Amino acid sequence: MKLEGKKAIVLGGTSGIGLATTQQLDEAGVTVVAGSRNLAHIETAKATTSERVNYREIDVLDREGLATLFSEEAPYDFLVNCATGGARASGPFLQMDLDGFQGSFRKLWGYTNSVRLGTEYLPEDGAIVLVSGFPARKSNPGSSAISTVGNAVEGFVRAIAPEIAPRRINVVCPGVIDTPMFAQTGEARQQMLAQATQRMLIPRAGTADEVASAILFCLENGYMTGGTIDVEGGALLP
Repeated sequence: MKLEGKKAIVLGGTSGIGLATTQQLDEAGVTVVAGSRNLAHIETAKATTSERVNYREIDVLDREGLATLFSEEAPYDFLVNCATGGARASGPFLQMDLDGFQGSFRKLWGYTNSVRLGTEYLPEDGAIVLVSGFPARKSNPGSSAISTVGNAVEGFVRAIAPEIAPRRINVVCPGVIDTPMFAQTGEARQQMLAQATQRMLIPRAGTADEVASAILFCLENGYMTGGTIDVEGGALLP
């Protein structure tokens, strides 16, 4: 599918992987609506894209707000959701606060909200892309919440692909990606990323652009649905 001249909604589209996706779609000639709940991220992102990008404040957990956004921006060809929904819990499961574990599923609820409310406005050749993460299939100790949510995202995509056909839905699975999601800065950040990736086949953190290019591939490739593309530097291998 040719991207130029199409329209896309990118939720979580003002930071990290979402911003890189917004930028690459913009460069490809796509009219983009980038949604974010963070006004500061919106203002920063505006300086990195063309005037063709329309920024809207939206929380993916706000169903009424999402329904309004989709109806006002319809018709559109693509729906991408990169939003995390909020903080995610980590640490040993048997010591974990269960409210924190449950709260990690805000990412999944944001995804289900957007797909449920946004799919009806997609054309038959439209496409949706969500984002999981390599712990979905290879969880390290302390990552049980992140792993379970990612696993649910990938299962959700496989489950509903037959229901929304011929419209397509796929998921991209990143590895350790150097994005603002990590709070560390400077030398501490570099040490953390180096330690997290030292045993991977590609021993470095990935970039948001590398993941975004996979998202665009899922949008362009009309013969792919219900699938997962791994962009994880070999993290899933033994």
